[in-house]
Amino acid sequence: MCSPLLLAQNYSSDLLGQPQAKDAFVEPDNKSLPLMGTIRPVEPRDVEAMQRLYAPYVASTATTFKIEIPSVADFAERVREVITSHPWWVFEAESRVVGYAYGSKHRARAAYQWTSEVSVYVSPEVQGRGVGRLLYRRLFDALADRGYRQALGGITLPNPASVALHESVGFEPVGIYRNIGFKFGRWHDVGWWQKPLGAGATVPPPELTT
Repeated sequence: MCSPLLLAQNYSSDLLGQPQAKDAFVEPDNKSLPLMGTIRPVEPRDVEAMQRLYAPYVASTATTFKIEIPSVADFAERVREVITSHPWWVFEAESRVVGYAYGSKHRARAAYQWTSEVSVYVSPEVQGRGVGRLLYRRLFDALADRGYRQALGGITLPNPASVALHESVGFEPVGIYRNIGFKFGRWHDVGWWQKPLGAGATVPPPELTT
């Protein structure tokens, strides 16, 4: 019997509801249905799965400018560092982590403390299924609850899928750093997108301790 996750990855609800789909094999018709799962705060048990998810982004893409794949211990230290001041959420489907998102400091100077950079990573097999959007929305709510007023997302260009994701949840482009990172033998541009959180810049911020 096929798992619900496998069915949802490959078939539309309309096709699965047809009589012939109940009695015989039918060709898959869809790989973009919303994925059912649970969004929850990160736990220590998630580190190995997240490190495995992140590793191909380091090894094969310029999505991240990290050059060497972090060890599980290094990844665990990164999680411990982030959650002292920012939320970190994971998306779990069928008892495995298929995506995660977190906030982090934009810059160290005190006046920047109400702004958070945000990052989201999703397993390739479930990309386009709404996981990134759901993680981001939960992350934005958690950041706003902690008093953060602006979210920034940096995207190595070109990356139309990531641009579409960020703009679908309310980010607007604010500028491009030209030839700012060197990886895989060439220079890369990074575009920046910004989204207000909570009260945004309408009133003075609270006091944070980040």
